[in-house]
This record gives sequence, C-alpha cells and structure tokens, in this order.
Amino acid sequence: MSNKKLTILAIAAVVTVLWAVIQSRVSNTPRSEPGGPAYLIQGLDPADIDTIVLGTGEDEVTLKRDRGGFVVASKENYPAKTSEINSLLSKCLEIKTSEFVTDNPSNHEDLEVTEEKARNVVKLMTPEPNATTLAGVVVGKTEELGQGTYVRLLSSDPDLSNKVYVAPSTPWFSSGATSYIEQELISAKREDIESVTVSSPNGQYILKKTEGSDDAVLENVPPGKRYKSSDGQSVFTALTSLRFDDVKRQSSDLKFEKQYVCRLKDSTVYTLDIAQKDDKTYAACKAEYTDTTQVTKGSDVESEEELKAKEAKLLARDNAQKFTASHQAWVYEIADWKAKNLTKELSDLLEDEEPEPEESAADPNAVTPELIDAPQTEDPNTVQTES
Repeated sequence: MSNKKLTILAIAAVVTVLWAVIQSRVSNTPRSEPGGPAYLIQGLDPADIDTIVLGTGEDEVTLKRDRGGFVVASKENYPAKTSEINSLLSKCLEIKTSEFVTDNPSNHEDLEVTEEKARNVVKLMTPEPNATTLAGVVVGKTEELGQGTYVRLLSSDPDLSNKVYVAPSTPWFSSGATSYIEQELISAKREDIESVTVSSPNGQYILKKTEGSDDAVLENVPPGKRYKSSDGQSVFTALTSLRFDDVKRQSSDLKFEKQYVCRLKDSTVYTLDIAQKDDKTYAACKAEYTDTTQVTKGSDVESEEELKAKEAKLLARDNAQKFTASHQAWVYEIADWKAKNLTKELSDLLEDEEPEPEESAADPNAVTPELIDAPQTEDPNTVQTES
C-alpha cells in the first residue's frame, strides 16, 4: 500500500474518532428546539383554574375559587384581592422563552428549577378531589452570564414538565398570604370627618371639628387641664388610612371593652369595637348610614345639584351596607402604632395648665429708686429768706 493511501486512511480514522467524540458530547449536552421566542404557558383558559398554589413548604399559599372570586385558604377563606389575582395570572401567562435548555430531570437541581430550590413556584390546579396541574411555572437561577433565567413549565404531562427554558425576563411573584388580601380597612378623608368618640372602661371623650377648620378640639376640658392638640389630631385622623396586619374569623375568645366611633359629614358612622389580648389589638368593624330620610323620585324640574345630592345619599347608604356585610364576620389585627391612636385615654390628651405668674401689689407709699435719684425742683410759691 502506498504512503498516499496510508495517509488517507489515517486522516479518515481521525475524522471518525472526532465525529464519535462530537456525537458523544452532543448526546450529553442540552439540545435546542427550533423556533423563536414563545410563551411558556399556552392554551390555558383562566376560567378552568380552581386553585392557585404559590411557594412550597411553610411558605405555601393556597388561593381557591369561591363564588366568582378567590379566597385565601390559610386565612380561613378570607376574600382575596381581585386585582392581585389578575396580576398573578397575567405574570404567569406573559412569560416568554428564548431558548430550550434541557428535558433531562437530572439537570433540574443544578439549574435550581426543582420545587425545593426554586426562587418562585406557581401551580394552577383543577378542582379537588382529583386535582391536577393545568399549568404552572418554576423560576430557577439566572444564567451564568446573567442574560436570562431558567424556567420550567409545570404540567400534568411529564414530558412537558421536564422541559427547561431560558426566559429573558421573569416577573417577581409576591409571597405571603397577606400579599393577596386588601389590607386597607377604612380610608376616610380628613375633611369629611365631623367627630370622633372614644370609649373605654375609664370613660369617654369626644373630639369635634372646629368651625372653618379641619382641626379637632376636645369637648369639656376639665378645669386646670390643657388639651394636647397634636395627640388629639392623631386620634381624630386614625381612620384616614387604617390598615390591618392580619385577619381571623369572629370568636368568643376576645373581650371588646373599647370603642372608636367616627362620624362623617354624609351621615356615615364607622364603629370599631376593640379588644386587646396578648399585647395585640383587634378590631371588629361595621358601618351605618344614619340619615333615615326617604329618597323619593323627584319631579322633572329638579336641579342637577338636587339629583347629585340624592345620588350621593344612595351611594353612601349602599357603601355602608356593603362594608358591614363584608366585614361583620371578621376580626382584624391592628398594628401597635395605629392601635394607640384608636385607644388613647382622655388622660393621654391632657396636661396640667401652667400657672400664671403672680403680680405683686404696689405700695402707694413706697419710694421708688427713680424718685430718690430724681433732681429736686423748687416750689415757686416758697418764700426764700436771706441768711
């Protein structure tokens, strides 16, 4: 055999070995799927979702569909905030992938797309008792060069659920049950507040708005005492932004001994019955519309102002009824700094008056220094004699 043929055979053998090595590496390397950017979750009808599960373990939050909305299961089925649910679903459905990474489950842990290691986990489930995963997303770690984040689709189909992709951008999903609850309880405008009454076993006091001002004054200030205006204003405006930290259903283990009543210009009255236990403050809330005058259909000659006044009255009445219906079954835990403004005693709003300085009575016969030092003047009527 000639040297030329031997050379050709040697080159062919090297090429064969290199090809075998390349094929071996390709088989062990994540493969790319054809196609451009695509949505991670496709073909999902949100109406089919019965349960949403966020997080895992102790941090898991379950949201369940109930009467057209969702409730937070871990908060005794307290109503979830609709806007937060819509935002959550939109975030899931808007995740786009730019690159397929792997469908080998052995790579999931390293990419942090297992449920135990993931940054975020969201599952969208069918109804119980045979609940299955309609869709979901597991958000893992960022790429080494920081160009994207590894994400995995959750599905009842194992083949789909094994696939990991790169997403150029991923949303942040709020954690914690209260993140999906409307925590603002009451938001009254300061200019609409007419008076506040605070009661406790130690007594009662009333703060009222002064004429032509939004400042509140204390009725019946005791003799020898002075009203501390700054403390009074904090009490008067406690409902301009009242939020709660936690919520639970009404129970008999709380003793409501204090009360905060806020009256508004439009005849709406908010009443908070307040209990304190284990260094925490709880409030049960209701609203009442106190104007019992009937709203009748007017004549065709009613002015626009009259029609607006009637509409405002009906709206205020409906809002009070809805507020009570929504909150009467619940007790709200109020943060300490806010609870202090709801429970201040009368003594907290008072301080001793400073005594006025006493004026000493002048002695009419006393000779003042000015008179002693003043030059003596001669009496023109005095007769002088020569010495």
